[in-house]
Amino acid sequence: MEEKKITVSDEALRQAAGEGMDEFLQVFTDRYLEVTGGQIDAGTMPLLNGWQHTLLGYRLFCEEVGEGGFVQLIQNGYGPYIFLNPFAKAMRLMGAKEFSKLVYAARKIYEENREDLERECTEDEFMAMYERYEVFDDLEERFAEMEEEVTGQVARYVDEHLEQFAEIVKDEE
Repeated sequence: MEEKKITVSDEALRQAAGEGMDEFLQVFTDRYLEVTGGQIDAGTMPLLNGWQHTLLGYRLFCEEVGEGGFVQLIQNGYGPYIFLNPFAKAMRLMGAKEFSKLVYAARKIYEENREDLERECTEDEFMAMYERYEVFDDLEERFAEMEEEVTGQVARYVDEHLEQFAEIVKDEE
């Protein structure tokens, strides 16, 4: 498998941009999920380029951390995707410097506790992790405070570098 040419409709982008930053970014990430069949693994990694993976990683990060924090992000299998790839560096290059620092701080906790954080567990053991890893709480609160600003930074970067994220195709008249 190799990187696929990912296209998005100019009309869909215009419409989504009118609705907001989240919707604008979702046009791209929905296509990435479609191309990968919703699976991010060794078989589908080559289908996207690094910038596309960064944008998809940001969406997954927002969804997982927003819903259940870093423990959920890691338990759902996204720890390596976020922390063991150049996600934080790419976010810094996109202008999200404070967010990048937050990801590096979470990565340090992840690396020190990876085996425990990734192990299979029961629902009760999963819930107990929230108490054991309260060290994530401050980072989650900081992310909640900065999420809108970070999303704006990411959306601006994508808008200024569209060719890195997809080929924009004109709709047939």
